[in-house]
Amino acid sequence: MLADKYRDQIDSILARYPSKRAAVLPLLYLAQREYGYCSEEAIKDVAGLVELEPTEVFSVAGFYSLFHKDPTGRYVLEICNDLPCALRGADQFVDHVCKRLGVKPGETTPDGMFTVETVMCLGA
Repeated sequence: MLADKYRDQIDSILARYPSKRAAVLPLLYLAQREYGYCSEEAIKDVAGLVELEPTEVFSVAGFYSLFHKDPTGRYVLEICNDLPCALRGADQFVDHVCKRLGVKPGETTPDGMFTVETVMCLGA
């Protein structure tokens, strides 16, 4: 459990925010750093720490593309392939990267170094 291993860090994080609810994001980052991704167990740990239902923490983790629900490689390559980026050649770029690494979107290289994901950049 996070609370056992990171009690001092958790207390420090919780002290920085006016309510426990506001500490969800930094606690999710802590959990992801510990486990390598935001597993169901990690999300339940965070929910317990901030006194929320796990579904509320799941919804926060699901909104942000930097929180991973499955194990990923050491480096995650997020490539936008939404319509504006696709019109600029994003799909060909995704194909090139995947071919070069020998994986498909959503997969991790056998050495565990790279994961390729397609995302929406929202015009960023």
